[in-house]
Amino acid sequence: MAPAVDNLGTNCEPRLIAEQGIAARVAAISEPVLDGIGYRLVRVKIFGADGCTVQIMAERPDGTMTVEDCEAVSRALSPVLDVADPIDRAYRLEVSSPGMDRPLVRRSDFVRFAGHLVKLEMMIARDGRRRFRGLLLGVEGDAARIRRDNSSPGESDEVLLPIDEMAEAKLVLTDALIAESLRRGKAAERAAQRQQAENGQPANRENSEAQHKHVQSAPVDHRGDAQNEGE
Repeated sequence: MAPAVDNLGTNCEPRLIAEQGIAARVAAISEPVLDGIGYRLVRVKIFGADGCTVQIMAERPDGTMTVEDCEAVSRALSPVLDVADPIDRAYRLEVSSPGMDRPLVRRSDFVRFAGHLVKLEMMIARDGRRRFRGLLLGVEGDAARIRRDNSSPGESDEVLLPIDEMAEAKLVLTDALIAESLRRGKAAERAAQRQQAENGQPANRENSEAQHKHVQSAPVDHRGDAQNEGE
């Protein structure tokens, strides 16, 4: 059984970067379920040529996510997706943590990871370009200030980009990011151990920002009677 998650129902900060199309439909179904059990939706991605995989990326309010958490989210989501049936073919459900080089989707993500290298893609071109890479300096209102590492002659090194106009934003894996992620993981693990000791539970959870995931062993068919075959 996965450990209980604190702050149930309080994960209301909106995602400023969201999905389109079918992935947006899956996100609209999934987000209330995750919020209800104390997790936050990070991203939904649908991919696969031969087989379809629906990836749900989630996290606890403190940014951690363990294998047990992934399993708990998968158990909660599967029956809801069965009923809602947002995809018209069989698919494999994969629930994962954001990982170290994680997507940034909320304003608080950009605040939290200021000082780290990011790469961004805008929905609408800014200063004649859609893709940016550079040091995340911080947040001003609902815009992120970036110091570009690939500016052309005559261009300003710094640019202010509205977060809600970004199609994608994610961290770039660097030694500094790895070191900070390990520090965060150790701090979260110590906090979990203290809480478990107070509750009289064994301290057997591992918290880190290394990616964890739980994948269903076989695709699930959500197309009407097909899911009941053999019963």
